[in-house]
This record gives sequence, C-alpha cells and structure tokens, in this order.
Amino acid sequence: MMKLWCIGALSLTSVYYAQSYPVSEISDVLKKNASAVIRNESTVLEINKIDEIVYRNSSAITVINKDAVGFAIPRIYYEKGNTASNIKVTVYDEKGVKIKSYSKSDFTDVAANSQGAFYSDNRVMYLSYTPTTYPYTIEFSYDQKDPNTVFIPDFMPYQDFNISLQKSSFKIINKSGINLRSKTYESPYGFAAVKVSDEDGGKLYTYENIPAIDHEDMTPNPQKILPKVSFSLDQFSLVGKKGNITTWKDFGLWYYNNLLTPVSVSTPQIKSEIASLNLSGSTEEKVKKIYQYMQSKTRYVFVALGIGGWQPMLPDEVQKKGYGDCKGLTNYMKTLLDEAGIPSYYAIINSNSSPISFDTDFPKMGGNHAILVVPTEKGNIWLENTSQEIAYNHLSYSTTDRNVLAVKPTGIEIMQTPVYSSEQNKEKQILNIQLNPDKTINGKGKFTYTGNQYDFNLSYSGLAQTERNNAVKNSFSTLNFEKVEMSGFKNNRDIAAVDFDLDFKAVNYSKMVGSSYIFRAVPIYSDATYHQDENRKLPFENRFSFEDEYEIIYKLPAGYFIEEMPENGTINSDFGTYNISFEKKDDQLIVKRFLQMKKGLHPKEKYNDYIGFRKKIMNADNSKILISKKS
Repeated sequence: MMKLWCIGALSLTSVYYAQSYPVSEISDVLKKNASAVIRNESTVLEINKIDEIVYRNSSAITVINKDAVGFAIPRIYYEKGNTASNIKVTVYDEKGVKIKSYSKSDFTDVAANSQGAFYSDNRVMYLSYTPTTYPYTIEFSYDQKDPNTVFIPDFMPYQDFNISLQKSSFKIINKSGINLRSKTYESPYGFAAVKVSDEDGGKLYTYENIPAIDHEDMTPNPQKILPKVSFSLDQFSLVGKKGNITTWKDFGLWYYNNLLTPVSVSTPQIKSEIASLNLSGSTEEKVKKIYQYMQSKTRYVFVALGIGGWQPMLPDEVQKKGYGDCKGLTNYMKTLLDEAGIPSYYAIINSNSSPISFDTDFPKMGGNHAILVVPTEKGNIWLENTSQEIAYNHLSYSTTDRNVLAVKPTGIEIMQTPVYSSEQNKEKQILNIQLNPDKTINGKGKFTYTGNQYDFNLSYSGLAQTERNNAVKNSFSTLNFEKVEMSGFKNNRDIAAVDFDLDFKAVNYSKMVGSSYIFRAVPIYSDATYHQDENRKLPFENRFSFEDEYEIIYKLPAGYFIEEMPENGTINSDFGTYNISFEKKDDQLIVKRFLQMKKGLHPKEKYNDYIGFRKKIMNADNSKILISKKS
C-alpha cells in the first residue's frame, strides 16, 4: 500500500568515490553480529517547491556474508514523474581494490513486482550482482527528482537486524517557503543518538558507529529500539493533488475528499448485490452477512495504480473482477455497507508483528495497510478485507493493539484496535492416550484455537489433507509420529476459532527401566531452547498474552499400575502462571496443564528471570511418571 521508497541503506546520498573502503578499517564492534556494514551513506534533500524535491543519494555497503546480498543490491524505486540520473556503482574487494564499475545501462528496469502477479505504476531499476567472494563493498550513488512531496522519509540508522553503521548523514535544504516540521525520537534504550547541526543553509542529521541489532530471541522490532527523525511539510503535493497536513483533521479532510470520495461510487450492480442478500436482524448480523459474502467472491491481488498507489480501485472494478488489494477490497466492502445504510470508516494502519502506532502529535503520511471499522451501539466492528478465510470482526496479531487513522468526512479520528486478552488467545487441547508395552502410544486429540492462536493455525485452511498431516507432524515435533491424521478441521468464521481432531501413533514415547516404564507428563509442548544471557544488550518482548489449557488422559497397559508420579505444581512469575496436576482414576492417569503468559516489553535485566521461568515450565512438562507391572 505504501509508496515504495528505498531511502535506507541503499538510497541515501552523495559523493564518496574517493574512498575504497578496505574491510580492515571496520572495527570489531561493528563487525559483531553484522551481515553487512553501512560504511558511509548520505542523503542531501532539497525541497524546491510544493511539487519538487531533489534527492542526491549515495551509499557504500560492505557485505560480510551471503545473508546480506539482497540488502546491498542497488535499487531505485520510481514511478511516473520521477527521474533518476547520475547513476554510478563500483564494487570493491576485501582490500578495497576496485573490481568493476557499472552505470545506468547495466540496470534492469521492471515493474515493482514483489508480490507476484499484480498491477502497479511503481517500477524499480536494479543491478543484479553475483558475488564470487566475501566480504565485498558496493558503492552506489544517484540523483532523483520527485514531484510528490508528501513522502519525506524518516531518518533512521537502519531498519533491519544484523546491519551495523559507520556513518550516515541526512541533510535537508528547504527552499520552498513552506514550513517543514521535524520531530526527533530518541532511542528509549540509549542504543544510539542522532547529532543535529546547521550547515550551509540546511539542517544536517548524522549517525555514527552504531552496532548491529542481533536477531536475538524476542527482540522487538528495530523501530522500537532505534532513534529516528521524522519530517513533514505543512503543504504537500501527491501526483498533482495539493493539500495540508498541519493537523490530522486537515490531512483527513484532504484524504477523504481527494482519495476516497472520487472512488466511493456505487453502481446498479452493487445495489442489486445488497438487495439479493435479503438483510435482516441486527446491525451486527447484517455486517457479518455482507462481509462473508464479500469474502466469498473476492481475492487479494496487490494493486498500486493511481495517485501514487494510495487511491483505492473503484468498487465497480472490484465487483466485476473479483480481486483487489487492501485499499480496493476495503473500499468495496465500505460501498456495500453504504448501500445497506450502515456507516463505516476506511482506516489506515501499520501492519507489523510488533505493534507500531502513529504519533498523535505529529501528522504525517504513513501506514502500510487498510482495514475497515464499523461503529455500532455495541462497539466497533473491525474488518480485515484481504483474507477469504479470516473470521468476521477479527483482526490478526499484525493489526491488533495499535492505533489507526480512521478517515471520516470531518477528518481523521485516531482510534485504537482491539487488544485480545490471554483468555481470548487460547489453545485448548484434550488428548486420550493409550500407553503400550512396546513403548508406543496411540492417541486421539481434540484441539481448539482462538484469538491470536487462531491466526497461527488458520494456515491449515488452504492445505490438502496430506499437507495438513505433514504440517501438524512438523508442528508437534516433540512426538515421534509413526502416523498422524488430521480430521474434522473447521474454521469457524463466526467466532474466530479453529478446531480439528488428531488420530496418531508415536514410537519411543516410553523408556524401559527394568520391567517398568517411564514417560513424560506432557506429550505435546514447546521444545524451544532457553539459554541464560548475562550480556543481553536489548529488551525483550512478549508480543501478545495467551493461555494454553491441556487435559491429557493416559490409559495404562493391562496389568500395570502407577508406581511414581510427580507432585502437583504451580509456578508464578511476572511473566505468567503455570499449573500442572496429576490424578489417578482406575486404570487412568489424568494430567491437567495450564499456562497463562502475559504480554509486555521487559528490560534486559529481567531476561534471565524469564528464561528461568520457561525452563521451570519445560522441566515440569518433562517430569516423569513410572508405571510397573502388578505382582
């Protein structure tokens, strides 16, 4: 949905061709955990008038290993009205010796087709370079003129894990006479800081010597760790349409009148669609019927046409073609609701596994996704319109717990998406297991997932039976399956629940001790590895709360009894609660397990406490039961 910029490691500006960047000059601190090192990058940005920005970009990136080859590929994203010039690329070896130079004629120019078959005005020029040895350095520079002034990029050191930075600068020269707002967001963890100075009629921002963020377990998105500087002009142009963005209200009025109103057009065919649904009942019942109808006849295809890729397709096009992107499908759904007399609001959001919200005090064009919010007397209904499978009034983990820009005729209202409780994000597991003297088990299980745990299991919907069996075998890898069969799969799109049954046989579950057997208490559990880290540098994040509730009913082999079993146990911590209990009942052992985890962003000093909590849970899951033959 966003206009495609590559103003990051690759497109940031100017003129450093006197250097050759030997790898020996990189400090050990910057090499640590880094797949690539940004040696020197610069952007000089000149705002000449409301519809003209000139970027002078350069970067030099040392690629340490193959994981960063894609990161360092020279790319220039553009669309009609952009022009790129003075394109130069030079590749150096480890010692800084020049290998080869390239120019514009060596670039390939294609549609910006990152999502398969779709329709887009966006294009990308890229240089395909296949390295023969590592490390190597790519130096890349170009100039670009852009008539769209609404998209001034944020200045961050980098935006991904395992990238470090020697030096980066961002200079803005504003000749337009239009007020340019800026806001500096400091790193909440003191990880890095930006330097700001005045230079030659402009403002210069600089980062230096920033180490890589390792993709450690539970590390938050780099955007939550790093500093950044945001910029926005009070007046802007987007594909010739001029507007104000001094307040969210101003920007919302422009957005509504220029991007949404021209495509909020119904047709006789859309009117007849609504009429054919014979709607009745409450508002909620009507919205559900319309939404599930829309899902049944559309599919997601990325489209970036018209007004910088920000304007939705006409609902008539979506209705006839049966496809659209988040913008088009959301606008089509809104038009259907309009015809039913049900108000709704197009909402712009940051879709990301780690929640990122808009700054309520700094209006700026942003977001990468569109959803729909339907206000009712019973509360807001939230609709994700790009999935044919997702449940009604359910948002996935990538869009919950953050704010949205709801575009209304009166301007933008900033609204909050739902936060699901641990009880809503639930896994329920009931297993009936026959223990066999040959160390195998035969089992039947019933599984239910709701909330965010529903999201993680929705992928089974699109799989054939054999694929489902293989997928669940991989997911439950703590059992050594000889056979496994999933049946009764149901995606309940009314209440956001996935249900299925399992029929399985697993080998080597028990271990012989003389004539007795021992086996672990919990058959299916997390087998993640947990390691203490005395040198943890960054906070850690549980991105959502959840509950797991298991009931495991073991049936003993004929002639056996339970000789030893663990005590009931409870583990409490700041991160959650765990309970496990054991009950003998005739020839059965009933194990009940309950885990509640809390969401939260925690300081690095608590990481080892968290690891200790998870290890205690794993030990309890693996506690042993001894059965012996009756004498």
